[in-house]
Amino acid sequence: MDFSENVFLTVFKKIKSKLNLKITKKNSLFSLIFLSIILIFLPFVLGYFGNAWVRILAFSMLYIMLALGLNIVIGYAGLLDLGYVAFYAVGAYLFALLTSPHLAENFVIIHQFFPSGFPAPSWTIIFLAAIVAGFFGILLGFPVLRLRGDYLAIVTLGFGEIIRIFLNNLNSPINLTNGPQGIGNISPIILFNINFSENFYINNLQIPSVHLHYYLFLTLTIFIVLISIRLENSRLGRAWIAVKEDEKAAQAMGINTRNIKLLAFALGASFGGVSGAMFASFQGFVSPESFILMESIVIVSMVVLGGMGNVFGVIIGAILLYAIPEVLRLVAKPFQELVFGNEIIATEALRMLLFGSSMILIMLFKPEGLFPKK
Repeated sequence: MDFSENVFLTVFKKIKSKLNLKITKKNSLFSLIFLSIILIFLPFVLGYFGNAWVRILAFSMLYIMLALGLNIVIGYAGLLDLGYVAFYAVGAYLFALLTSPHLAENFVIIHQFFPSGFPAPSWTIIFLAAIVAGFFGILLGFPVLRLRGDYLAIVTLGFGEIIRIFLNNLNSPINLTNGPQGIGNISPIILFNINFSENFYINNLQIPSVHLHYYLFLTLTIFIVLISIRLENSRLGRAWIAVKEDEKAAQAMGINTRNIKLLAFALGASFGGVSGAMFASFQGFVSPESFILMESIVIVSMVVLGGMGNVFGVIIGAILLYAIPEVLRLVAKPFQELVFGNEIIATEALRMLLFGSSMILIMLFKPEGLFPKK
C-alpha cells in the first residue's frame, strides 16, 4: 500500500469512527472519488447563484488552512496561541511587498535594481512566505518556552497585537507597509502560465478567476491536511502529544521539549504564512484591519469547536464558523423581508448572536468539541 492509500484510509477510518460505518479499501476509494467529484463541481453549482457564493467557498479553504496550522500548536502541542493572526499577516504582507510596486516607489535602490518588480515566480514567493512566517513563529516561541496556560495566551495575544501595530505604523520615517492605507496593486498568482486574475478557457468552457482561486486553495488545503495527518502519526506528533499531556514526564523520557515546542510554533506559523500569501493574492489589497484580534479568536474557536487535535473536526469547525456566518450575511436580510416584511434584526447583529450562542452551547454540552480526539 503506497503513501496516498495509507493517508486516505486513515482519513476515512476517522470518518468511520464518527459515523459507525464499515470502511474498507474498496468503499473508501469510492467515497474518495465521490467527494472529489463534489469538490470539483461544487463551484460551478454555486456559481449559478453568483460569484459571492464561490468566494465564500474559497475563503473557507483559507480558514481551514489557518485552523489546521493552529491545530498543530493548540491541538497537538497544547500551547494556547491567541496571536496566530500575526503569521497570517506576515505571509500576506510579504507577498504584497514582493509583488506590488510599493517598494520600488518608496526605495530608490530597489527601483534601480528591480524597476519592474521582483522577478521571482509565484510559487517561490509562497514558499518564502511559509519560511518567513515559520521564522517569526520561532521568534515567538523562544520567549515563551517556560510559559503555559493563561500566561502563554497573554504573551501570544500581545505578540499578535504588536505585529498589527507595527504594520499600522511602519509608514514613517520609512514607508515600509504604507500604514493604515494598506498596500494595493498586488500582482496575481501566475502558475503554469495561468494568470489567476483572469478567466481561463478550456475549449469553450470558461472557468472564472474566482473558481481558479478556489481550486488553488483546495489543492493547498489537501496538501496541508495530508501533512497534518502524517505529523499526527509520526514520531514528532507523538512527542507533541506527550508534551501536551505531561511536559515533565515527556522531558524525563528524553524528549527535548524546547525543540519540540519551537517546531510546533514554526510549522503552525508556516501554514498561516501560506494562507496569508493566498489571501493577499486573492484580494489584491492588504491592510492592518484584516488582522485584528477578532480574527485570532475566530480561528481559535474553529479549533475548539471542531475538536482540538482532530484534523477532521477542525475542518468541520472552520467551515461552520466561517461559511455559515457569511451565508447569513447574504440571506438573512432577504429572508426577514420575505417573512416579516422588513429587517427586524440587523444582519451583523444576527451573525454575532448566532456565533456567540453556538459557542456557549458547545462549551456547555460538548466542551471537547463536536468531534473530540479519542
